[in-house]
Amino acid sequence: MEKTEHRATGQDGTRLHWTSTGAGGPSVVLTDGIGCAGYVWRALEPALARERRVLHWNYRAHGRSAAPDDPERMTMDDCVSDLVAVLDAAGEERAVLAGHSMGVQVALELQRRHPERVAALVLLCGAPGNLLDTFHDSAVLRYAFPFAKQLVLRYPEVARIAFRTIVPTDLALAYAMTFEVDGARVRRADLARYLDDLAAVDPALFVRLLSSAAAHDASPHLPQVAAPTLVVAGEHDSFTPMRLSEAIHRAVPGSELVVVPGGTHVAPLEDPELVAESTLAFLASHAKPHRATHRDVATTSPAKKPRRRAARPAATEPSPRRRTPRAQKPRVR
Repeated sequence: MEKTEHRATGQDGTRLHWTSTGAGGPSVVLTDGIGCAGYVWRALEPALARERRVLHWNYRAHGRSAAPDDPERMTMDDCVSDLVAVLDAAGEERAVLAGHSMGVQVALELQRRHPERVAALVLLCGAPGNLLDTFHDSAVLRYAFPFAKQLVLRYPEVARIAFRTIVPTDLALAYAMTFEVDGARVRRADLARYLDDLAAVDPALFVRLLSSAAAHDASPHLPQVAAPTLVVAGEHDSFTPMRLSEAIHRAVPGSELVVVPGGTHVAPLEDPELVAESTLAFLASHAKPHRATHRDVATTSPAKKPRRRAARPAATEPSPRRRTPRAQKPRVR
């Protein structure tokens, strides 16, 4: 299956990178967490692309997207407007938005501003906002972050060297594999890619975006979300605790919830079959795939193909509010 590379332009002229694979609609647009450039979609992207077009894009200053000329243009507002620019460049008037971590906030905010452009929402391991308040179920980061941000902005070059020296190390990888994810179910190469992508982000731009995301909260909008919504949570997620996903599920009318047993913040990598099966079944019910049109077929030169293709899981019948996949029953606290 061929993947093609494309460019879009943000409102301020920032160049944005996105890819397209598969054909058919409604298309699914994959939106990352902060500091990420696609590592978490390794299994889900090819599974979805067997049935429909799948787009993946990079935030400004992330992955292969350019940094903005004005460093102040690293905000949640810019992320949302950039996603609209990608949809426009792809010729997608309406699409399924799949967001992971901070991508949940971006997807919810776009749905609030442009509900007509959202066919459905798939919200994975994320919170509606105020992400610094609940990291590791503690407010410590909320109090420490302003000082860290001040240091990074005052000494950007030192911060840049430290970021690129410390983050992509064997020690950082060993810590993440031991304490933050299920090391028995996550490939070291996946976490290494995450750390490499994170280290490549300018820390001064990173803290600006994190500050904006920390001040953003889509919670008041949740009862007004009219799009079909699937919420996926990791049972042992320490970045965005499962209770936050449960709160989204309770607040969004008619939403469905899937909990990955033993899953952490990278649940789509820890149980890719369960996440893919649940997502495909949800979309089959709420955003049925249709035949490809000229807009679904990419025309630029192909990029490198994904390293591994996930087999298409069998779908199950959804319940009115909570889905229980046939192969494994999620545990919910």
